[in-house]
This record gives sequence, C-alpha cells and structure tokens, in this order.
Amino acid sequence: MLEVDELRVRFRTRDGIVKAVDGVSLGIERGRTLGIVGESGSGKSVTALTLMGLTRLPNATVEGRVLLDGVDLLELSGGELRRIRGQRISMIFQDPLSSLHPLYRVGDQIVEAIRAHEKAPERSARRRALEALHEVGIPRPEERLASYPHELSGGMRQRVMIAMALVLDPEVLIADEPTTALDVTVQAQILDLIGELQREHGTAVVLITHDLGVVAGTADEVAVMYAGRVAEQGSLRGVLDGPQHPYTWGLLQSLPGARRSERLHPIQGSPPSLIDVPSGCAFHPRCAYAFASCVEVLPRLLESEPGHANACLLPPETKREIGAGLRARRSAA
Repeated sequence: MLEVDELRVRFRTRDGIVKAVDGVSLGIERGRTLGIVGESGSGKSVTALTLMGLTRLPNATVEGRVLLDGVDLLELSGGELRRIRGQRISMIFQDPLSSLHPLYRVGDQIVEAIRAHEKAPERSARRRALEALHEVGIPRPEERLASYPHELSGGMRQRVMIAMALVLDPEVLIADEPTTALDVTVQAQILDLIGELQREHGTAVVLITHDLGVVAGTADEVAVMYAGRVAEQGSLRGVLDGPQHPYTWGLLQSLPGARRSERLHPIQGSPPSLIDVPSGCAFHPRCAYAFASCVEVLPRLLESEPGHANACLLPPETKREIGAGLRARRSAA
C-alpha cells in the first residue's frame, strides 16, 4: 500500500551537507504496523516528515520514490499533496503541545481539519469532531471541544492528536514517538488505542520509536535504522528472535531484563554526525565485531532469508551464532 524506494533526504547547512536519510527502502500493507526503531539522529523522524511532504524546504534535496497505492507523493504539487495529506495519509506528531495551536480551542482545530478536505457544514463537522473525541476515549467530550490545549493533560492532548489524525479515516497513519513524553500507564493506553482504532478502520500504521519494547508489543514488521540507513528489517519475530546486525544486538542487550540483578550492556560510543558519516559501515566505530573491510566497504541491505534483510559484512553463520546466543540469554533472563 505504501512503498518507499531509495529515499534520500539531504539538508544544506553552514557546516556541510546533512545526509539525514540515505537510501531507505520500506513497505507496508493495509492493516499492518511497521515499527521504525533507532537512536536519536538515525533518520527516523525525517523519513516520517518526508512521507508527509514536510521536508520541501529551500535547503533540502529529496530523491527516490514514495508510492501511495502507486502514486508517487514526491512528484505531486503542493496543492495535490495538501489534498492527500490528512485525508489519505496522516500523522501524530511527537509533542502534541507544540503541534496543537495554543490559541484555538480543540474542537475548532478538529473542525478545521475536516472542512479543509470536505465541504461539510459547520454543524456537521462539529458533530464529527465530538464523535472523534468520544472514539479516542476522552471523557466529557462536549466539554473538551471548548478546551484549549494547555487545559488538557499530556495523555488527553495525545488523544486529541489521534482524533484529529483519524477523523478523516486515512489509509496510512504515521505515529512519530507518540508516547515519548507520557508516563508508562498512559503510554500503554495510547498504544492500545492506536491498535484498536487500526483494527476498526483497517489503517496501515508506521510507528516510529527509539524503544524496542514498544515495537515488540505493537508492530508486525520492524526496520532498524542507523545513520540514515536501514541496518536490518524483517518481521517482528524474525528481528527480535533472530537478530543479524550488531546494532540490533546492541539495542536488544540495552533492554532491561526480568532479573533486577542483571547488568545492562549499553552500546558504547555515540551515533555519528550525519554531516561526517564514517566510511564503510557507519556503525564500525562502535561495533565490537568490526574488521578491516567494515572501514572501507559500505554493506548493502541483503536478504539473509526470505523477508529478513540486514546490512552487515559478517559471515552469515557468525551472525546466526551470535544472534542465537543473544536469544538464549534473553530467554534465560
């Protein structure tokens, strides 16, 4: 339904060219959830913004294809894209307090989203806004229609964003770190809500997060990003049970286990600057398994088995052995 093919996004800055996204290819089917995971600065959010056409800036260069049911969104004019954005592809942003307009009431903002795409009378649009707030579980939705964003809690604001994103029944929903600023209980409620609404509407969901735990509970497919590229991708079970890239191993070992006495094993070092990405495999300065070729050769994303690909130069048998050992340690924990 949504296909991303060799997407590249670069920004010209005073310090140099930022290679924010460097040859990303992804795909998602109707009714499925794709989880995109990685540290801050890996290119996840820029990928999401580009899918929405929000990186059309004077200092930006965008290449590749973003196909929605065969239509390349990158080739559409601004007017054509505005008609699709919100109606066929919508987005929940990371921080609802800065995404919602502080001077307009919640109801007016949802009504505006409806009337921007449909010739709906004011009364009809307001009734749909009320139904949307009720659908996302906001108590006393009639009162909340008249509230300003600052009068709502973080969880309530995020529910308003979800209501606004889904009120036009889009085919694709992009959720960019939708639970980052919320406490654990509210996080679970928001993720359950997105899953429930997805099942009701058959929406394809792209979930962007830095938390593999969130991905484990929600996604059908996973793409692990590092330094603007996809390091590994495949089914949820394939990536979590049989990880085949050192970066994915590092992310999994950074997760807390069931035993409180178990030590965490964080990835050493920091993500690279996207202005000065290391040669060869961008992960090699932080990789415990790197060898000479990793410094010189840029690994391609290749299938190790049907539906499971990784971009690592280690021999397949070595990756399977290390991945199996990691799985065994996680199972024992």
